[in-house]
Parts: sequence; structure tokens; C-alpha cells
Amino acid sequence: MADQAQFEQHRSHLHAVAYRITGSVSDADDAVQEAWLRWHALDDGTAANPRAYLTTTVSRICYDQLTSARARRERYVGPWLPEPLVTTPAADGPEERATLDESVSTAMLTVMESLTPAERTAFVLHDVFDVPFPEIAGALDKSPASVRQLASQARKHVRDAKPRRSVARAEHRRAVDTFLAAVTGGGDLDALLSVLDPQAVWRSDGGGLVTAARKPIFGADRVAMVAQRLYRAFDPATMRLLTYDVNGAPGLVLDGPVIGQQGVLAFTVGENGLITGIDVVVNPEKLRHLDFHAL
Repeated sequence: MADQAQFEQHRSHLHAVAYRITGSVSDADDAVQEAWLRWHALDDGTAANPRAYLTTTVSRICYDQLTSARARRERYVGPWLPEPLVTTPAADGPEERATLDESVSTAMLTVMESLTPAERTAFVLHDVFDVPFPEIAGALDKSPASVRQLASQARKHVRDAKPRRSVARAEHRRAVDTFLAAVTGGGDLDALLSVLDPQAVWRSDGGGLVTAARKPIFGADRVAMVAQRLYRAFDPATMRLLTYDVNGAPGLVLDGPVIGQQGVLAFTVGENGLITGIDVVVNPEKLRHLDFHAL
């Protein structure tokens, strides 16, 4: 029986790997739990390198999950966005100048949705977590040469498709704060337009369960109009629009009294300091892991 304490040393790493491969908090939780069960069944000392063994194990589980989920996502109603990771905002200080972790951003995870399960797994393991190709080959049941090719294909696609964004956390926060002030301060159209890139895009994921745009909305003018509707629907007596970190960068959480009035907004901010993308998750099934009342 393998040691639980040793597994716990790697739990956060395993969840980070699983979330980036699946884009789902619930699937990542399940994968880590399954990895624990397999680890627990091992004889103590079987794995010479526990971190490598567990990384390979959880990656294989996630690869299988992603393969089975692919058809469901292709039939999904409206844009498919990852389940959001919401954490307490980082305090002001030196970290404000730190770069954002693009590997966990909503924009990056959305781009990775267009990769095959094998490409995505190879890319995440090699380019994000620096796992050697022979270890990845073991997770995917492929040769190291094939895995190298998969990672290369994925890298090119991600490079061509991912949006350009700012790297300064403070700059990202300023853009989100300006958007928040414009929405809560009366839905001022000029103020909204001042912080939106001309090519800004709004994507909303309701999964067909709540009201949400079923196609992306392009252009600053149209995105500003959608944001104005958010203002008109916002009731300060019963609803809250809170600043939280969403997938590693400043974002917003909408908390209302009923389903459909709860959601998470993730922002992509370009090098010019303007918002280039707003991704809104309102699908209640993708928000089940969040305790809105505790926020």
C-alpha cells in the first residue's frame, strides 16, 4: 500500500495538470481521485519516481476523459468555455508586476479546445510542465517521436490562435476595474468603449440551460451594448459584482439570488491595455464547484 502522505505532496501539481488537460474542475477532481485509488493500490516502493508515476497516471486518465467528452462538446449548445477557477485576489505589492500564467487562462484553455486530445495532452505535459517525451509516450501509448510531433503541431496551432495579451498583472487589473466602474456606474457607453479594443469579442457559455448568446459577439460597439444590458439587469439590492482572480488573472464574479444571475467573467487584456476578450460562464453546471454565498 503506497504512502498517502507522499501522494499529498503532489496533489496540487496533479490537479494543475488535470485541469489544463480537461478544462474542467470536476473532471480534474475525478482524475486526481482516481489517481489516488491507483496509487493506494500499489505496493509501497513500487514507483521509483512518485511524481513521474503520478503525473503519467493522471495524464492518462485525463486523456481518456477528454477523448470520451469530445463528442459531447461538439454537440454543446453555444460556445464551450472551461469551468472557471476562482480565487481570492492577490494583494497589492510586488506580485502586481508579475507576469500572468497564460497556461491556465480562459483564453488559452479555449484555444486548446480545438486540439485533439492527444495534442492537448502532449502540449500541456511538455510545454507547460516540462515532462520528457518518453514519459508522455507512456501516458498516451505512443512512441516518443509521435509525441514530439503532436506537441509540435499543438504548439504551432496555439501560437497562431492564442490572443495577444498583456503580461503585467497591474495593467490587467486596471482594465477590469475600469470595466467594472463603467458597468456599475450607470452603463456609461463612452466609458465602456474607452476600455474595449475595437476587435473585442464577448463569449458567453450558458450551455442551453440559461439565457446566453449562442455565438460570439464581435466588435467594441456590440460588446459595449451587451455590457450595458448587464448593467440594466443588475440590481444592487440583491446582486453583487465582485472582483476575484479568475484563472490566474483579475476577473469578476456575478452573484445573484437565482440561477441565471450567477456567473464568472474572465478577461483578456491586450498589449495596448484594452480588453480584447470577455468570457462569461453562466452555465450552472459549470459553477457547481463555487460557493457563491461564501464569496
